[in-house]
Amino acid sequence: MQQTIRSYLRMLPLLGAAVCALVGAFYLRFEFALPPEEFRLLRLGVLVIIPAKVLVFFLFSIHKISWRMVGLFDLLRLAIANVVASVAGGVAGLLLIGPAFPRSVYLLDLALCFLATAGLQVSLRLYSEVIRPQAKGFQSQKSVLIYGAGGAGLTLVKEIRSNPKLATKVIGFLDDDPLKRNATVAGIPVLGSGRQAAALVARFRRDHRTIDEIIIAMPSATGRQMRAAVANCRAAGAPCRTVPGLGELLDGKVLTRQIRELSVNDLLGREPVQIDESRIVESIGGNIVMVTGGCGSIGSELCRQVARFNPKVLIILDQAESEMFMLAMDLRNRYPSLNLITEIGDICRAGRVDEVMTRYKIDVIFHAAAYKHVPLMEASPLEAAENNIIGTFNVANAAHQNGAKRFVMISTDKAVNPTSVMGATKRAAELIVSAMPLEGGRSATRFVSVRFGNVLASAGSVVQVFQRQIAAGGPVTVTHPEMRRYFMSIPEAVQLVLQASTMGNGSEIFVLDMGEPVKIAQLARNMISLAGLTPDEEIEIRYTGLRPGEKLFEELRLDNEDILTTYHDKIKIFRSGKPRPQYVARWLESLRRVLQNRNGAEVITQLMALVPEYSAGSKGNGNQTEVHGKVAKTGADRHSGVV
Repeated sequence: MQQTIRSYLRMLPLLGAAVCALVGAFYLRFEFALPPEEFRLLRLGVLVIIPAKVLVFFLFSIHKISWRMVGLFDLLRLAIANVVASVAGGVAGLLLIGPAFPRSVYLLDLALCFLATAGLQVSLRLYSEVIRPQAKGFQSQKSVLIYGAGGAGLTLVKEIRSNPKLATKVIGFLDDDPLKRNATVAGIPVLGSGRQAAALVARFRRDHRTIDEIIIAMPSATGRQMRAAVANCRAAGAPCRTVPGLGELLDGKVLTRQIRELSVNDLLGREPVQIDESRIVESIGGNIVMVTGGCGSIGSELCRQVARFNPKVLIILDQAESEMFMLAMDLRNRYPSLNLITEIGDICRAGRVDEVMTRYKIDVIFHAAAYKHVPLMEASPLEAAENNIIGTFNVANAAHQNGAKRFVMISTDKAVNPTSVMGATKRAAELIVSAMPLEGGRSATRFVSVRFGNVLASAGSVVQVFQRQIAAGGPVTVTHPEMRRYFMSIPEAVQLVLQASTMGNGSEIFVLDMGEPVKIAQLARNMISLAGLTPDEEIEIRYTGLRPGEKLFEELRLDNEDILTTYHDKIKIFRSGKPRPQYVARWLESLRRVLQNRNGAEVITQLMALVPEYSAGSKGNGNQTEVHGKVAKTGADRHSGVV
């Protein structure tokens, strides 16, 4: 209510400006010697033309424009409103006053009214961004350089100028575009390129002026550009932060509040993912959705993004009660209207899974529950098989028995030519999902898997390990100097999972475009640099050797898998021979008996029966991909259970 009254009060000075413009037009028309007989026409003009103008201003919502943040779009709208208002006022004048009213006054009034109303609105912004900061001086303000003289840099300057509480002065821009050299942006000079940052900072220091910070304002920069920018800032010896990308900006309110420390995500510099939200809304909106393993890194992000698309009900199934409590509280704060149900349960208990599925008549299942840490699963093959294989079957079978529409399993690139127990169990889970229903026949449920690589900053990820090691002063441990991995951010991976869930007819394995693989050693160096330290000098990088089950390079597909395109350029379908459901069902029964015997060696043998490309107990090497490719081919050819 108070805001509405304030916006209406803004119409009073605009009304005054319109009256002054009309009076001024009359005086200009008669060269400031207004004849007495024209006073009557002026009074009639004020009574007839001004109300018509005010009505048009209301229709164009001119009173709602924020004077402190007025921009070119607002001025364009104001110009159009003035033209329409002058036409409306002219028509009213001709109808109610007649031809005696001087016609030249209409044109003069249009020009003066636009100048007066625009001047009023611009004046407040001019005062807040230029005059007031100059009057207060900059003695107590910190001085910054903005790296990037584009749209983000310009927006940042405007907000810094309009918010005195920031106590910040922009000294100049750095930009690598040669066309911007020696130019000014919003009255601030472009002082040089990024490579000149060190010389510029040194020059300011000699002049007894300190550059307190460099803000990198390049939200669309590539990984290479960001790495170069960070290197230039480090060479200058100045702290640096960055503005977020478009996705982060859409979640926030004010740009300056979102200036943050640089992260490894910035240095990877992947192109922003574009998703077709209309398909996801159709797939999720109004449906009952369940996420298993919803408290994990991927699962919790799935819950947050699913909540955006207005599901009828969102159900989280997980056995981590503390994490469940915190996630539920976060989701209810973010989405007050979300119908959220939390269920504590273990996917290894088929009865519990079926109970939840039957009670809520679930439409869509995202199965993210899994054990994922390679070294731990090498030491615990029984638990890996029970959770990743038996648990997956329990959820998939309950989905089939209860007529769910879609079942989406989160898989991993470690399932391709696996050398680890974890990878082999995930490949077995893929085969089970592809073979559903195991009793044969058709199912109302579309079963698909989505395969992708490592996600940055997930629980226990290499990024978190490196962060803790750097905070402890090192050393940062890398298993091998040539170790490479595919990386995605968690939100990016989940967006593509949601998109993939809208595709396919069943039994497909979708693979997400992971970009180029990243050297883990280089990732370690980048993270040490981001922490303001020097790799190999202040923080040691120590190579420890490959761990059991690890590969130097991860692959995304088997040699016998065909690649099919989808309508989304970052999602491909990898299709191979579909396992015979009867064979997989018999294999699953054998696995259950092996698990009852609690014999880890028998579990490995059983895994190799279904996943012949699995090289148990091997360590990765440079030729591993080629060797495994051959094994995968011959394994598939001799596999009697695959057609």
